Amino acid sequence: MAYLCSMKSRLWHLIPVEYRRRGWWVAVTIFMRALLNFVGVATLLPILTLILDSESVTTDGPLAEVYRAMEPSSYLSFVYMICGATLAVIVLKNVAILLLYRYERNYIYALYRELSNRLYCGYHNRGLEYIKHSNSAVLTRNVNFVTLNLVVGILRPIASIISEALLLVLLFGALMLYDPRAGALIVGIFAPVVSLFYLALRRRLYSIGEKENEAQRTKSRIVAESFRGYADIEVSGAFGRMLHRFNEAMNEVISMRKRMATMNMLPQAFTEIGLAVGMILLVVIALKLGGESSLLFGIFAVASIRLVPSVRNILSAWSTIRYNRYCIDTVAEIDEAEAAAPNEESGQITFNQNIRLEDISFRFEDADTPTIEHLSIDINKGECLGIRGSSGIGKTTLFNIILGLYKPYGGRIMIDGEELRNDMLRQWQNSIGYVSQAVFIADMSIAENIALGLAPEDIDQERLQRAIALADLKEFVATLPHGVDSRIGEQGSRLSGGQRQRIGIARALYKGCSILLFDEATSSLDSKTEQNINRAIQRISTEDQGLTIVVIAHRESTLEYCERVITLN
Repeated sequence: MAYLCSMKSRLWHLIPVEYRRRGWWVAVTIFMRALLNFVGVATLLPILTLILDSESVTTDGPLAEVYRAMEPSSYLSFVYMICGATLAVIVLKNVAILLLYRYERNYIYALYRELSNRLYCGYHNRGLEYIKHSNSAVLTRNVNFVTLNLVVGILRPIASIISEALLLVLLFGALMLYDPRAGALIVGIFAPVVSLFYLALRRRLYSIGEKENEAQRTKSRIVAESFRGYADIEVSGAFGRMLHRFNEAMNEVISMRKRMATMNMLPQAFTEIGLAVGMILLVVIALKLGGESSLLFGIFAVASIRLVPSVRNILSAWSTIRYNRYCIDTVAEIDEAEAAAPNEESGQITFNQNIRLEDISFRFEDADTPTIEHLSIDINKGECLGIRGSSGIGKTTLFNIILGLYKPYGGRIMIDGEELRNDMLRQWQNSIGYVSQAVFIADMSIAENIALGLAPEDIDQERLQRAIALADLKEFVATLPHGVDSRIGEQGSRLSGGQRQRIGIARALYKGCSILLFDEATSSLDSKTEQNINRAIQRISTEDQGLTIVVIAHRESTLEYCERVITLN
C-alpha cells in the first residue's frame, strides 16, 4: 500500500481533469463492489448455521428471531425459504457487480483511448526535429501498447487492490465482532503471507518489466527496419544478422515472461500454504475445545472462501503494478498541455508581393555549428525561383523553415511585410504545396493519396481530375483496373519514381496552394523522367501565373526553366 501511495501523485497528474471527476464515481463503484461481495459472504452464514448448529434456529440468535417472525409451517419449509433467499441474493449480487464492473471497464478503456491520443498528438506536436531524432518503431509501441499497459497493468490492478482491501476490512471487522478468535487466526495467517511475498519479490518485478520493455522495443525496431530496408538488406545478405538480433531480443522477452509467469503462480502458492496452516491450527484448537470448535471451523471456512481469493488477487495485482511501473515514466513524457489536438483551420494566407526570409539562422540541438546562419532571401509573387548548392549545405533545412517545421533561433519570415506568427502557421501551411525527394505515399487509393487527409466521400472529383491532368498522371491512371480508386501499396511500392513524384505534384495542386516547393524532387530519377517532370512543372507555372514556385536542386540542368537562381554557399 505504501508503494501505491507513492505513485498516487504521478498517476493523478497523468489522468486528464474530466477523467479525475469520473474517477470519483469509479471509486463509488469499487466501494459498492466490496460491499456486495461482503453481503455475498454474509449471506452464506445462515446456511452455515443450519448445517452446523440447527438447534439454534428454534432457541436463540438472529436466525431464531427470523424464524419466529416468519412463523413458517414447518422447519423444513423455513430451510427452503432461507436457501431460496440466499440463492436469490447471490444471483442479484453478481448481476449488480457485473453492472458496476462494466462502468469501471468503460472508464478504463476510455482513459486508454485518451492517453494513447495524448501520446500520439504529443509526439506529433514536438515537431519534425524530435521525430527525426526518435525511432518510429519505439514511438509506435509507446502510443499503441505502453498506454494500454498503463491502464490495464497499473490503474485496473490498483482498483482491484482497493476493492479487495475494502472487502478484507469489512470481513475482518465482522469476524472480530462475531468471533474474535476467527479474526485473530486469519490475521495471524495472512499477514505473514503478504509480508513474505512482498519481501521476496519487491525488487525483482520492476527489473523484469523494464528488461522486457527494452527487448520489445528492440524487436519492434528490428522488424520495422527489416521491412523498410528490405531491398538493401536482401541484396547485402544482412537478413541473417537481423534475424539473429531479433531472436536475441525474443529470447530476452521469453525469459522475462517465463520468470513473470512463475511469479504469477506464487500468490496462489502463498495463500494456499497459509490456508493449510490455518486448517492445521484449527485441528489443534479442536483437540483442546472439542465440540465448541465446529462453528469456529465453519466460520473460518466460509471466510476463507472469499479471503483467500482476495489476498491472492491483491498479491497478483501488486505484482502486475510493479511489472508495468515503467509505463508511468513513458506516458509522463507528454503532459496534457503539450498534447493539444492540432489546429484544423481551413483558411489560407495569400500574399500579393513577396515572402522575405530575413536574417535566418538555424542550428540542430545536437550540432555544434549552425546549419544556416544570417540568410536573407526574397521570393517574389508568381516567380519560379531556383536554389542550388552542394549536398549538406542546408537546402532541405531551409525548406523546412519555410514550411514552419523547423523554428529558427534567429531571424523571421515576412509575408507582404507582416511577420509570420505561430498562430498563423496552420493557415500558412495550407497555402503551400510541397513535393519532396521521397514523396510520402500512404497505403490507400490514388485519390486518397492526392487528396491527402480527406475521406473518400469528401473528395472533389472535378478538382481531383484537374490535378491529375496537370501532373500528367491521366495516362497512368487509365491503365489501372480501378482508376483513381486503385490502391498502390505501402509506401507506393507499386509505383515508379516518376509516378510517385507526379502524385506529389497532383497532391500539391489539388490543395489549391499559392506556393509550390520542390525539394530535389527529380534528383533520384533518370534523365528522361526528370525532363518530363520538369516540363510538367513548367506547364503548371505557365498555366497559373500567380503560382509561386521554388525549386531546390544541386544540378544546374534541373533549374534551367527557373527565372532566377540562388546559390547557397
